[in-house]
Parts: sequence; C-alpha cells; structure tokens
Amino acid sequence: MSDDAGPAAVSLAHRVPDLGALELLLAIARLGSLGRAARARGISQPAASSRLRSMERQLGVALVERSPRGSRLTDAGALVTDWARRVVEAAEAFDAGAQALRGQRDSRLRVAASMTIAEYLLPGWLIALRARRPGTAVSLLAGNSGAVAERLLGGEADLGFVEGLQVPAGLDGTVIGQDRLVVVAAPSHPWARRRGELTAAELAATPLILRERGSGTRQVLDAALAGHGGLAEPLLELASTTAVKAAVVSEAAPSVLSELAVGEELTAHRMVEIPVRELRLGRELRAVWPAGQRPAGPARDLLGLTRGAS
Repeated sequence: MSDDAGPAAVSLAHRVPDLGALELLLAIARLGSLGRAARARGISQPAASSRLRSMERQLGVALVERSPRGSRLTDAGALVTDWARRVVEAAEAFDAGAQALRGQRDSRLRVAASMTIAEYLLPGWLIALRARRPGTAVSLLAGNSGAVAERLLGGEADLGFVEGLQVPAGLDGTVIGQDRLVVVAAPSHPWARRRGELTAAELAATPLILRERGSGTRQVLDAALAGHGGLAEPLLELASTTAVKAAVVSEAAPSVLSELAVGEELTAHRMVEIPVRELRLGRELRAVWPAGQRPAGPARDLLGLTRGAS
C-alpha cells in the first residue's frame, strides 16, 4: 500500500508562495531594493521583510542578500524569480479571462416572470435598473409560475419572479412583497348589486373566468377554496390577465385577479370588487433562482430594486 502522507499529499497552496509574495520578489528583482519594492507594492518595509522571510522558510532556500547598497538575488532567488514571473503572468491571464466572463455576464440579463409581476411591477424595476446599468441588455420572458421555474431550471433565465404558494422545486428564493387576490365582476353582474357578502362556498360553486392551471393566481385560489367544496369547473380558462379582464368587463362572468392588475378598472368603475366572507386570498411575491446559485451582477442589482414590492 502506498503512503499518501508524503509531500505530494500536502496541498499545493501550502507548498507554493502566494501571488503577493511572488509579486514582491519580482519587484525586488526589478528595483534592486527591498524598501523600494515595499513602496511599489503599497506595504511597509517591515511587512515586506516578514513576507520575504516567510517565503524563504516555505521554500527552504535564501532568495535575497541584503546589504547597505541594496538587495541582490541569490542564485536560487534568480531561478525562483524566473518561475515566479511565469506564475504571475498566468495569474494575469486568468484574471483577464475572469474579467471577460464577468463582462459577458453583466452585458445581459434574462428575466422570467409570472404574468402579474411582468405586467404591473417589472417595468418600473427595469427602468430603475437601466439607470444603474445602462449597458446591460435585458430580455423578459413572461409566463405562469410553472413556466418561470422551467426557464430557470433549463438555464434560459438568470432570475425569476413567481406568485405561487411556495418556491418551486429546484429553486431558491426570497419574498419580495405581498399581493392580494380580489373577486371582481362587471357592474351589471348580480353580485355587484347584492347587499350581503358573498360566501366562500358560493364563490367555489360558481363557474368563473380564470387563469390557467399552473399560474400563481390559480394555485392560491385552488388552495383557498379546497375547504369550501373545491373550485367549480371554470367557465373560461385564459392564459393572460389582460384576456381575463376583458372577459369580465364584457359581462361574461366574475373572476379572481390580483389587486395589482385591476386597480385601474376598479377606479374607473369598469369592475366592482365583490367582498367574500371566510376567505383569505393574500399571497407572497417571490424572486427565485436555481438552487445554490445566488444572483450576481445585474441579477443581484435587480433583486435589490424589488424589496418591498406590493
């Protein structure tokens, strides 16, 4: 059986001087003085002396001879300096490549958002982001909460926003705000003229105009009415909030929509909010991203602009 406790088993980081020490050695070789090298590296002379001694102990050889006339590399020091130059050049190439990757990342942002957030919240956030990052090209993919999760898990989006009951599987997320669903109808609908509040059971038993299955709105409504007989078969299922609102205004049937989406219609009296007893329709708005991949660059900046959304 081989012995793994020898020098090869020791981490390379413990056997090779760090970049700061190698850069100091190159500065000594270039300037011929430990003091001038220290000033060039922005550190004190005692700190430079300490770093040089530590490097010599680590390598087990003397690298620099100091005299009143300055500092001179030993033969071993000259050899190590040649190696150090190659290591530092490789590190500079590594850094340039990393900067290019960051530049590529920061040049674009792909956002996926469920419909309500995409239509009523994201435009303001993206305007604020553009002021902060004018060089970042932003693309927006709008869909239901299930589609947002698919985009993120498929690598087609950098940051997502959903309105469902929980963070979809495979994603991490954070609550960015609150929303409330409201029951709405055309002013001519019988519900708009009734005196008493609607019951949750009545709402559950009524064929409504609703968003499709998989939308955050539908998830919240299904869960809220599960204890009141369950949701009746919808009169219509539509894939956009705008289409649902148009159908409600045309007096087809009532609906349940985000308060964010119907504010203008309620103010203009094109719709009426119908109060419902025994029913809580609040929900949380979340930013989401692939598990273990915390947002960075423009995605992180956009996330910071969304705090307190409602």
